[in-house]
Amino acid sequence: MDHFNYQGKDLYAEGLKVSELAQQFGTPLYIYSKATLVRHMNAFKEALKGRESLVCYAVKANSSLAILNLMASMGSGFDIVSEGELRKVLKAGGDAKLCVFSGVGKRESEIAFALKQGIRCINIESVPEVAVISKVAKDLGVVANVAVRVNPNVDAKTHPSISTGLKQNKFGITFELAKEVYKKIAQDPNLNATGIDCHIGSQMTSGAPIVEATEKLLELYQTLKDLGIKIDHIDIGGGLGVTYGDETPPSPYEYMQAVFSKIGDDSLAVYVEPGRAMVANAGILVTKELYIKEQGEKRFCIVDAGMNDLIRPALYNSWMNIIEVTKGEGQKVNCDVVGPVCESDDFLGKDRKLCLKEHDYLAVRGAGAYGFSMASNYNSRLLPCEVMVDGDKVFVIRDRQSYEDLWAHEHLLGV
Repeated sequence: MDHFNYQGKDLYAEGLKVSELAQQFGTPLYIYSKATLVRHMNAFKEALKGRESLVCYAVKANSSLAILNLMASMGSGFDIVSEGELRKVLKAGGDAKLCVFSGVGKRESEIAFALKQGIRCINIESVPEVAVISKVAKDLGVVANVAVRVNPNVDAKTHPSISTGLKQNKFGITFELAKEVYKKIAQDPNLNATGIDCHIGSQMTSGAPIVEATEKLLELYQTLKDLGIKIDHIDIGGGLGVTYGDETPPSPYEYMQAVFSKIGDDSLAVYVEPGRAMVANAGILVTKELYIKEQGEKRFCIVDAGMNDLIRPALYNSWMNIIEVTKGEGQKVNCDVVGPVCESDDFLGKDRKLCLKEHDYLAVRGAGAYGFSMASNYNSRLLPCEVMVDGDKVFVIRDRQSYEDLWAHEHLLGV
């Protein structure tokens, strides 16, 4: 069920009219549907039913405290990549014992903080990191649970900027080197190898790459088993794609069943780290049409949301569905939907057929993931407001930034 849908000519977020939310809270405005978030979490839980498993929501996709709190209330674990993300999880009521710590550049202080909180597992991404984690664990008098993030050299068939499982990517340790790293960990009294980790890319619209990657992980698992190194879980990462336009990604159930078909009856636990699949289509970005600009044969719809609010189209050339908040009665015309930021690449969508009228509202669908979490103050623009809709109720989960906030941590020279 789509919780952002038209009732007559008006777009609704669950039980509330989007145009009225935009008038009440201003634009640009992120709107999230609680019902959609709950449905997506339940879909992953159902997909993993009957197996030892852990859903670790990828915090980087959207780290709003209210969303993290909702995930924690549903028993979710978390995939974190910084101390800041872990602190936000803890602030939101999450449990560090259900968190895995990924990322290629963990500082010693971040590793120490995670270990003090009882982090479930640290995913090692380079050979030098083994010694650093060992040192920190020894200094704290604890044994660190670790997994090696294996780079299986599998093509995720996605955008190059969000592909992470090939040898030319910075992530993980090569499949060929992984066995020796595990042998080193097994000899270290400060480390305990509990899993094998892998994440080959984001926005995968086919289950084939993850099946190929799983086969390689299981090959390594068997090798380690023969060496007497006990592994209790494999972490297949995230990456399940969503429908922005005409993509047809597998459902969480289909995705996980393909993985389970390779694992078979082995008691190995499975961790999965959904981010985009959990939140992308649970959110929209609402923006106001400021000007309709005719420039020769080109037509621009200039709106008040820019690349600082939603950078995916500019950064990845990502196609995102843009719709009218209130369906117009006039003729649809072709236009580029562009923002106010002083960059030529500041656009939300090109060559879109829309019924244009100044001061109407547009909604960018699929904006719940890598929208606000990648927003910035470029051009000294204020970060947008975020609201959560629950049936016919709305809650502000982040106030719109004020101009005083904009320079709150800056200092004059005093001359």
